[in-house]
Amino acid sequence: MARVCDFTWKWTKSWNTRSHSMRSSKRTFKPNLIYRKVKLEDGTSVRIKICSKVYKKLKGFI
Repeated sequence: MARVCDFTWKWTKSWNTRSHSMRSSKRTFKPNLIYRKVKLEDGTSVRIKICSKVYKKLKGFI
């Protein structure tokens, strides 16, 4: 699973969309991921994938 948030484990989900006549077609919903580098306590930096919603909440800590 390539598109997965490292904090919340949100991933790509798919289900049907329905028209007015009840025809169905597949549709995918992808999480809004951003890639950020985070410095650890020992000085090394790690690249993480994080949802933008979580990034806004943790902006002061990351």
